[in-house]
Amino acid sequence: MGSYADEDVLLPNSVLGKAQLLLAAFESGADRLRLSELSRRSGVPKASAYRLAQELVQWGLLDRHGETYELGIRLFHLGQRVAASSVLRTVARPLMVDLFTRIRTAVHLAVLDGTHVLFLEKIAGEANVLTHSYVGGRLPASCTATGQMLLALTADGPERVAALAGRGLPALTPRSVTDPQALAQRLSRAARQGYALELEGVRIGDASLAVPVALVGTEYAALSVTGPIAQVSADRHLAALRATAESIERGVARKASYDTVRPARGRRTTVVRTAPAVS
Repeated sequence: MGSYADEDVLLPNSVLGKAQLLLAAFESGADRLRLSELSRRSGVPKASAYRLAQELVQWGLLDRHGETYELGIRLFHLGQRVAASSVLRTVARPLMVDLFTRIRTAVHLAVLDGTHVLFLEKIAGEANVLTHSYVGGRLPASCTATGQMLLALTADGPERVAALAGRGLPALTPRSVTDPQALAQRLSRAARQGYALELEGVRIGDASLAVPVALVGTEYAALSVTGPIAQVSADRHLAALRATAESIERGVARKASYDTVRPARGRRTTVVRTAPAVS
């Protein structure tokens, strides 16, 4: 995968914009990067990358080990406090664990991030933990079942598809969809069926089945199962996948309702008691 700068944004002029490109350079899955690689992936000139990297180390957003850099633990702590993903993950994770226990196939929860999908959660066993997906990772939306499901339902899906097609649809395998017309047909079918099935679009030998998870308003996440082609099918997994998605929807709605009506911390509430009626 190319640099984040190449994928979604132009190289910004601001210091903050360049700093976020340095952090985004790790999104391709690298744990540690040398300064030269950090500069190349982010698109930030090496001298500027060096100065900004030193500041990010001071802030705890990067850690330095000899000649290499890695993401700092402070980013993890901050990420856990993102309200939308925190609520969704808190509700979804135990339900995803239950689903994995039943089907023994990797389960993913993802949202759209520009023209990519961002994986918020993953439950997998030892046999399928070492795949292309990981929590916090991104993959091209057009290549994945979760991405195709979300592109089919999001309000600005056509604009995102146009942005993808304008620079050429990415290919992770020879079977990734690279024709805009073929992608449009898949998205139409996913919207009509209520699920997306992707065969070997991300990894040869693997298939993925995804369904939507309706959130607040018109927002969606996608829930998927991924495994060997022989083990993943709509007949085998769709009912359980939809049931889990519906349980996540109800849990998120309850949490949102509770947070809306509960009194603010520290505020005293007055309970008005009325005398019983006398008949």
